[in-house]
Amino acid sequence: MNTMTLDSWFKPEGATKSSPLGLIRFRISDEDHLRMEEAEEQLKHSEKNDTILEVDIANLDLETPPQCGRLSDCQLRVYIHKDDQRGHFHLVGHRASDGSLVYTNAVMVDLLG
Repeated sequence: MNTMTLDSWFKPEGATKSSPLGLIRFRISDEDHLRMEEAEEQLKHSEKNDTILEVDIANLDLETPPQCGRLSDCQLRVYIHKDDQRGHFHLVGHRASDGSLVYTNAVMVDLLG
């Protein structure tokens, strides 16, 4: 398992811009890492730019900033970066209190190895 601590952002519905939220800490299981590597390979050989992987919040050992609170859902967005053609991912979810989009900075998939 890999533990990540990343800057996060939130964007309420209708907002034009995201705002800093603080650090989010979570763990990526070996199984989810493998799923991201497979998604990266599939994206490299397709016309798609990104894909969403569903994850179980309970398995993430997720810690959000106090002003964020609980997330109602959680996914991993995997995409191929246009500049380096390498797979990147970030955590994406919605704040349970108001449905605001919450997401982290991106990390290269191969840095998890």
